[in-house]
Amino acid sequence: MDILELFDVVVLTEAIPSYNLRKGELGTIVEILDEEVFLIEFADTKGVTYAIVPIKSASLMKVYYEPLLAQ
Repeated sequence: MDILELFDVVVLTEAIPSYNLRKGELGTIVEILDEEVFLIEFADTKGVTYAIVPIKSASLMKVYYEPLLAQ
């Protein structure tokens, strides 16, 4: 499993209906609450926040923007 760190961009791997969040929504880690729970901020394309939610790491996947370098 990837190590999640502060300010990483993550994607939801499952919906969270109680917060109106769909599987596949992108968010940013804004606080590490403990080893398994992160506070995630969700914002629209204009940067307006629409949810800040504590989410377990099992429901998150780290997003990468560059390829893995050959070793």
